[in-house]
Amino acid sequence: MAIPIRYNVRSVLRRPVGTFTTALGIGLTIAILIAAFALAEGFRATLVSAGSPANAFVLRKGADSEISSGVSLDATNVICSSPDVATSADGRPLCSAEMVVVNNLKRIGQPGSSNVLLRGIDADAIHVRTAPRLVEGRMFAPGSDEVVVGAKIAPRFEHCRVGDVLVFQKRPFKVVGHFAAGGSAFESEIWGDARVLMPVMHREGAFQSVTFRMRDPARFAAIKQLLEEDPRLGVQVQTEDKFFAEQAGTLATLLRIVGTFITVIMAVGAIFGAANTMFASVGARTREIATLLVLGFRPWAVMLSFVIESVIIALIGGAIGCLLALPINGLTTSTTNFTSFSEVAFSFRVTPATLLTGMVAAAIMGVLGGFLPALRASRQTLATALRKA
Repeated sequence: MAIPIRYNVRSVLRRPVGTFTTALGIGLTIAILIAAFALAEGFRATLVSAGSPANAFVLRKGADSEISSGVSLDATNVICSSPDVATSADGRPLCSAEMVVVNNLKRIGQPGSSNVLLRGIDADAIHVRTAPRLVEGRMFAPGSDEVVVGAKIAPRFEHCRVGDVLVFQKRPFKVVGHFAAGGSAFESEIWGDARVLMPVMHREGAFQSVTFRMRDPARFAAIKQLLEEDPRLGVQVQTEDKFFAEQAGTLATLLRIVGTFITVIMAVGAIFGAANTMFASVGARTREIATLLVLGFRPWAVMLSFVIESVIIALIGGAIGCLLALPINGLTTSTTNFTSFSEVAFSFRVTPATLLTGMVAAAIMGVLGGFLPALRASRQTLATALRKA
């Protein structure tokens, strides 16, 4: 017969100071874990949201990012004229050939500088990808020395306010607007007219990537085979969402591993704290243990009861950790995308799954911290317990 859980709840509430101290240590550990996972999830979501499963994304064969890619002008024409490319209402192919280059900008309020992606696009094909929403100013005029800056990096770098001038290869470009793109990685880029930027950045011979809306996304496998086997092109094809998911995968995994490692180190101390609390509880409750044994509860029931009590304290700590981590949700930070060597600004994302992970981790810490004290309590013989009582 198991000991009722309400007995454990009352025991926990009878020791508010010890319970809160132990729970707070566990809570701080869980808050660090949730923050690390929220950081990784925010980075992953920012990149993944830039892609659409309805779009095919074309790079040079063997390239692992847009920066290392190059699709010739002839190949671009062949791709965009394919019958598998969807068309707009006026019959134009929904195909966007883009120049991508890294440009170094100085930070605002911080020493040093960082790389930012400069993307040359065709203004008429801008709706093929995530449609930008202007939050300030206007869109650049086709054929002009004008650019628009992503909303997330505009306040982080010099000369990115509307009306400022950015200089690329000694040629000035006026910032005429800031844009948002659904929270995607595009908000960490600068956009201008490809026909103007390509000669300025010495990229006349090729685009870095080609994105097109598929007429029938269900035919992607056939489209991929057709383009990749064409000897004139020398390209590789993915769905756009898969490409950005792979771009996010490595760094997001690294952030989770680092966060877990730090949490494990902190968890050792928290587990010892829980164990000390439970050992003290066992020592102070010899009379209760004797009473439970006299009432006929088996040693395994006593052991389970103390483990449950430790888990309850840990779950209180987990709840504290979740509450401590919630304020970081939506906070903007940035890191370097190792595949493009450019800065990506993104927001922490504290999701229900992340909070659940924190609570599960807290419960595991409770089990580990309570096991040895519970084992000690269960090994007390009735005679010994009565004598100590």
